[in-house]
Amino acid sequence: MMKKNNETNFGFKNIKKNEKAKKVGEVFNSVAANYDLMNNLMSFGLHKIWKKIVVETMALKPNAKILDIAAGTGDLTLTLSNKKNNYEIYHTDINYLMLKEGKKKLINNGNIVPSIVCDAENLPFPKNYFDCVTIGFGLRNMTQKDKALSEIYRVLNPGGKLIILEFSKVWRPLSRLYDAFSFNIVPKLGKLIANDEASYQYLVESIRVHPDQDELKKIMTNQGFENVSYLNLNAGIVAIHKGYKF
Repeated sequence: MMKKNNETNFGFKNIKKNEKAKKVGEVFNSVAANYDLMNNLMSFGLHKIWKKIVVETMALKPNAKILDIAAGTGDLTLTLSNKKNNYEIYHTDINYLMLKEGKKKLINNGNIVPSIVCDAENLPFPKNYFDCVTIGFGLRNMTQKDKALSEIYRVLNPGGKLIILEFSKVWRPLSRLYDAFSFNIVPKLGKLIANDEASYQYLVESIRVHPDQDELKKIMTNQGFENVSYLNLNAGIVAIHKGYKF
């Protein structure tokens, strides 16, 4: 189905752009309490390895200023805080309940960092401030990805980098098996564990309508990022995209 100019995707459905943030908010309000448990089950624990790879390949200097967008339950924020490199880290998300879960995790692990409710499409930070911006599994839920990337570009220092960890297009020979697991198992796990099949059906669908590796690379380049590259993990189930502001 063709989208009109005032429409965007919500999973496989087309909805008006001004409705998406509310609908995505309802999804994450519903899944927040069981989000970490479901991540472990859906990825067989691999999400922790993916996030560790992101952090280990950042190559940041001590005292770097880092903005973690769509940080939710705080896995990336926590891993960065545990590096003990005197990073200035901001743990941010548009969803209060997800941010609250992340804040509890950070405090329980002895890490005190600012946690701020904010919209990636309208960041409340000055231009040329951050050395690195990270997004872990959040870009596909944003209504206007190009606007969010433009805002990220604005707040990055010259020489700063954007790192995106996101589900992507899996290697074709594995696609049938991957689809069978995603559409037949994940929503049922959501119903069993979180009593919410519909939210996990949306999350599975949102992966399929998200730009693939090359398309996202093109979108980042169009917003001014240079030396854009991506690294596929686990046959493209997820990819790490990197881009720089010069």
